[in-house]
Amino acid sequence: MASLNIIPADRAKLDLLSLGGLVMRMDPGIVPFAYADRYDVHVSGGEYNVAANLSRCFGQRTAVASALVDNALGEKVTSSVRAMGVQGIYKRYPYDGVRGPNMALVWSDQGHGARAPVVFYNRANEAAALLKPGDFDFDGLFKSGIRWFHSGGIFSALSATTAEIIIEAMKSARAHGAIVSFDLNYRAKLWAAANSGKKPSEVLGEIARYVDVLVGNEEDLQMGLGLPGPDIHGASKLDPASFLKTIEQVHAQWPNIKVVATTLRDVKSTNRHLWSAVLWIEGQHWLAPTMELDVYDRVGGGDGFAAGMIYGMLEGLDPEETLRLGWAHGALLTTYPGDTTMASLDQVKALAKGGSARIQR
Repeated sequence: MASLNIIPADRAKLDLLSLGGLVMRMDPGIVPFAYADRYDVHVSGGEYNVAANLSRCFGQRTAVASALVDNALGEKVTSSVRAMGVQGIYKRYPYDGVRGPNMALVWSDQGHGARAPVVFYNRANEAAALLKPGDFDFDGLFKSGIRWFHSGGIFSALSATTAEIIIEAMKSARAHGAIVSFDLNYRAKLWAAANSGKKPSEVLGEIARYVDVLVGNEEDLQMGLGLPGPDIHGASKLDPASFLKTIEQVHAQWPNIKVVATTLRDVKSTNRHLWSAVLWIEGQHWLAPTMELDVYDRVGGGDGFAAGMIYGMLEGLDPEETLRLGWAHGALLTTYPGDTTMASLDQVKALAKGGSARIQR
């Protein structure tokens, strides 16, 4: 892609390195939590999901830098990461047998029909929140050849030091020629609990100074970066006009940001969504078709979009094809349980090329 100077694949050891927290998502399916007596466990994390999707579906060489607790849950996480073809680069913490540190739990059901999904956290004494600058040899990692670095707003909200280690990694990535992407993923609950003494906009605004590719919807941009804008609840969910106006403010304040992208989703019910996406590159934009989705599990759709879009950029594809790959992969990811992909690259390419108006599980 012309606006991004990406290291050629044959000069790199990894296509992408993600930095973020690894979590275990406890999923009772459509059963409300108060009545559930069994759960599926999905190893997840907003930043990790991108690496996992790029590896599993798109055949890229990826790694995740994260925290790991030396107990049975840490072993579960390790094996799941390995099964997705992702290299784990871990800061390990001993478990005291009682209080932690812990692998975080995210409780998230799927909802159904008129009943919306429910999400809440147990991130007390989370190992990932303890990560700080100096825990990883980023200069050594990027010197070995890494084409792309990715992190996100969920990880940056965990503690004051997680934002600091993101910036440390981004500085190293840029110094060694890697593209830097960041998914704002604004989560009000996490920022309220962080109690770092700084506003989210202060933390994320500082991180944005080192970003080439920004992922985030209009709410992320307004609430996460503190930008003024129209009422995000009154505008059409599928009309990119106000989002594009907000991007102008982003580019004016952070001219280093060359690419901004987001999914557009109009939720008619838990299982019926209208789905599109928009990609902005230095003043030009591309809009994906609107697709009607029969959704099985909405968690991870945005991460699926980001992975497909990053793949298109790594491959040097044109913006239209890049956007459609992200749009198609994110849509497919919502059609089965779990936070990471079960789609094949052939399925994604077929859907991206066909521009189907409807996809069913």
